[in-house]
Amino acid sequence: MDATIVSKLQKHYPVLLKEVISVISPQHGGTFIDCTFGQGGYSKKILEFQNTKVIAFDRDFESKKIADRFKQNFENRFLFKNIKFSQLNNLKLKNENIKGIIFDLGYSYTQIKDPKKGLSFEHEGKLNMQLGLNSYSAEDVINKLEEKELEKIFKFFGNEQDGKYIARNIVKYRTENKIDTKSLVKIIDKSKKRKNYKVHNATKVFQALRIFVNKEISELINGLINATKTLKKDGVLVVVTFHSLEDKIVKYFFKSLSQNKSISRYTPLTKQSEILFKLTSKKPLVPTEKEIKENPPSRSAKLRYVIKKKDFYNFDTDICDQFKKLIEIENFGNKLWINFL
Repeated sequence: MDATIVSKLQKHYPVLLKEVISVISPQHGGTFIDCTFGQGGYSKKILEFQNTKVIAFDRDFESKKIADRFKQNFENRFLFKNIKFSQLNNLKLKNENIKGIIFDLGYSYTQIKDPKKGLSFEHEGKLNMQLGLNSYSAEDVINKLEEKELEKIFKFFGNEQDGKYIARNIVKYRTENKIDTKSLVKIIDKSKKRKNYKVHNATKVFQALRIFVNKEISELINGLINATKTLKKDGVLVVVTFHSLEDKIVKYFFKSLSQNKSISRYTPLTKQSEILFKLTSKKPLVPTEKEIKENPPSRSAKLRYVIKKKDFYNFDTDICDQFKKLIEIENFGNKLWINFL
C-alpha cells in the first residue's frame, strides 16, 4: 500500500478527495461513515457542508488525538471510535440515515515515517507493522512461522517471486540471531535472484508482512460486507485501493452483487440472484496528472463505488469462498496469537 501523504512540507493529502466528495454528495446532508479516519482529510471536507454528520473509525490509537480536536469543533456532528472497520456491524446504526461509507486503504505519511510502527524498511530496529488492535507483530511472524508459511505469505500477499529463497534464508539466519528490520533487509538483498534498481528489493516482502500482520484481507472483506448491510437505500459505498490485491477483492465484491450471474436457461426466473448494487462504471476513477505530480504516492490509487438499490440487511455473497486461499494463509497467524495467550 502507498501512503496518502505527499511530503514533510505538506502534512496531509487525502487521495482523490474531489472525486470522493463528488460521488457521495454531502451538500445534500446526511450521515457519512469514514472507515479509515487517519488524519481526518475526508471527514473534514464532509463536515464543511451543513446538515452533515460523520461517524469515523480508525484502529490506530494515534488518530484519536486528531479526532479529539474534531470533536471540539463539531461536537454534535462528529463521533469517533477506535475500532477496526470490520467491527462496523457492532455499532447500533440502524436509526442513522447512512448516505455514504468511505474506505481509504492507504497508509498515511505519519504512519510510514513512525519508527515505532516499523512499517518501513528505511528504519532500523524492531520489526513491528502493527497499525493498532493487533495480536502479533512482524517480528513474531518472521521469527516464529515455518518456512513454507513465510513463502506463501511473500508470494500471495506480496507477489514476491523469490519468496522461497527469502523464506529459506530467514529460517537459516534466525537459528542463531533474532531478525530485526536491518537484518531482514540484508537477507532479502542476499536472496534476490534479480535485482530491481527502480524499486527497493524489500518492498514486496514488507508489503506482504503489513497485509498479514494487520489481517487486511479478512478486514477488507468483512468491512465491505458490514458496510453493505449498514448503508441505506441510495447510499454510496466508496473504496480507494492502492495495490492490485485489495482492488481485486473490491472489484469482485462490487461486480458480483451488481449483476446477475450467468445461469442455465432451464433455471426458473424466480431463482435468479437479485441485483443489489448499481455499478455506474466498471472502470475505477484514478488521480489526475496534476494530483500525481503534487502527491506521487497517489499514482497507484483506484476509486471504485456502488450505489445501494434498496434497503436490505441480510444478503448472500460468495466473496469468502472466492478468496478462501488468502484467508487460509492469513490464518497462519492464529498460532502466534494462541502462543501469545
